Formats: sequence, C-alpha cells, structure tokens
Amino acid sequence: MSYWRRTEHARTIIVVLAVLGAIWELSVHLFGIRAFLLPAPSIVIADIVSHPGFFGRQSLYTLYVTTAGFLIALVGGVLAAIAIVSSSFIDRTFYTLLVATNSIPKVALAPLFVIWLGTGGAPKIAIAAIIAIFPIVINTTVGLRAIDSDMIDLARSARASRLDIMMKVRFPNALPSLFAGAKIGVSFALIGAIVGEFVAGEQGLGYVILTSQATFNSTRAFAAIVVLGVLGTIMFFAIEWIERWMLPWHVSQRANKGH
Repeated sequence: MSYWRRTEHARTIIVVLAVLGAIWELSVHLFGIRAFLLPAPSIVIADIVSHPGFFGRQSLYTLYVTTAGFLIALVGGVLAAIAIVSSSFIDRTFYTLLVATNSIPKVALAPLFVIWLGTGGAPKIAIAAIIAIFPIVINTTVGLRAIDSDMIDLARSARASRLDIMMKVRFPNALPSLFAGAKIGVSFALIGAIVGEFVAGEQGLGYVILTSQATFNSTRAFAAIVVLGVLGTIMFFAIEWIERWMLPWHVSQRANKGH
C-alpha cells in the first residue's frame, strides 16, 4: 500500500499523458491531418526509436548546456540573495537593478552573447544562466527575509555572529523557497539553452528543431520537442527528489508523506 501511494503521482502523469496521446492520435486519423502539419504520436515515437543514437547525442548536449547554466545561476543566485539580505546598499542598488533588467527580453540579448563569447557552448550557457537566475534570486531573498524576528533576537542573545545567523538561522529557513526558485530556474535554463541553440547552434535539440523547420520535417521537430519535454520533466523531478531528501522536516514533505 505504501508503494502504491508513493507512485500515485507518477501513475497520474502516465495516465494523463496516455490519454492526451490517444486523443492526439485519434484526431490525426479522424480528421485526416497530413503528417507535415501534425504527425501522429505513433510516427513521432517511431522516429525517436529509429534514431536513438542521434537523439541521445543531441539530448546530452542540451542537457550539458542546461545543467551548466543552471548551476551557474544557482550559485550566483544564492550568493546574490545573501548579499542583498546582508547589505541595505546592495538591496537598494543591485536588487532594484535586477528587477529592472528582468523586464528586458532575454532573447534579445542572445545575439550579443554570441558576439562576446563566440559560437561555442559558452554563449548558450550564459543565456541559460541569465534566464534562470532571476527566480532563484527572488525566491531565495524572500526565504532569507521570511524569518521570525524572535529567532534572530534569540541568536543574537546567544552571541551569534552575523555569519552564524545567516548560515544557521536564515539559510535553513530559506531552503524551501530556494528549491521553489530552483525548480522554476531549471525550466528557464532549459528554455535558455534552446534559445542559444536557435541563435548559434550546431548541435542540440534546439538546433534539431530549427533545421527540421527549414526542411519542413515536422516529424523530426515534434520528436525533438517530445524529447525536450521528457528531459525537462526529469530535471524538474530530480530537483524535487533532492528537496524531499534534504527537507524531510518541512511541512510540505510531511504532508506528502501523510498523504
């Protein structure tokens, strides 16, 4: 029974995807939609199964760019959040600047990164990082600030230093918010990686989609999109698993276990 409850979420996802796939398949055959407009799921899956090495190589490259950009955004975002909470000057300047620059469409910056960093993996990683960092900074900052003042006063009465208060009081309290930002950030990093591959890609799933569009190969484009969806889902739930492992004490994790 416990195993059945633990796998309830996964079973729900599988059932929903199966139903959507069946509706898609039936709609294509029922309305006679041509394959170059909307290929049936069976054709898309067949293309993936027929070329596992090709999609595997492209997925690994996109995964590398996404992971590198996400890790840079995670480390940079956490450090920036700590600096914002620790310094009122940084709060007034950098935080305001960060919010203002977030309104700039990051896609517009992609060609500039290509000019600055070349056409290799560096500009794609930079784009992934700059898109992913904002939700991490915002959520971590909120978590670091959302601490009961009585706990801060208690730590100060015990002669805790500012570093001790930050690392032993504020940071553990901010971990749920940090993971919330990380789950959003990893999805944004994947988007950034695809944008980078669109702009200056020679490999990766984004490059596959772009070249498929140029040759009207809708089946290959849909296959790359399906693989992207699987990749993004795996990365999201990997972070969620790490969250459950690191935060078994948090109320959300206790509620899930009880459920």
